[in-house]
Amino acid sequence: MSGDPISALLQDVARQDRAAFRALYVAAGAKLMGTALRILQDRHEAEDAVQEVMTRVWLKAGAFDPARGAGPDPGMGWLVALMRNHAIDRIRARAPLSDDEAAIALAPDPAPRAEAQVIASAQARRIGDCLDRLEPDRAQAVRGAYLDGLSYADLAQRHGVPLNTMRTWLRRSLLRLRECMET
Repeated sequence: MSGDPISALLQDVARQDRAAFRALYVAAGAKLMGTALRILQDRHEAEDAVQEVMTRVWLKAGAFDPARGAGPDPGMGWLVALMRNHAIDRIRARAPLSDDEAAIALAPDPAPRAEAQVIASAQARRIGDCLDRLEPDRAQAVRGAYLDGLSYADLAQRHGVPLNTMRTWLRRSLLRLRECMET
């Protein structure tokens, strides 16, 4: 048994030894993750599967019998078998995608929901109101920079002001807009 540390840890876990459980996770976690990744092909799902298997190990470690195992490390074999079976069960539980229509039906709708549209519409009106409170040339400069994508140089030329003046206009206008939006 001294050559099989996983089996010893499993027997300690069966006695609800938390330190042994942590040590077991450190010793076997990477191998279980590799097994889950190889079968499930999705990192997040594999992480969930490892967590579920380790929870089962905590609850059912008493079911492990090192005498029934084969090879030099029956404890690791038992853990990998648990992981493999659990991963296969997860694959079987996935919804079958038989054709393109089924796949489309399962895909989330990318359009914003009604609540998000109402919030966005209210925010757009509020931004418009706040822009209307700025001096007309400042508001036009902000719209040109942030809605039309014009450069500072283009805006400075359009408004007939030096480049640094345009930067100051935009910076101060944005500060005023933030204050307006926060009230």
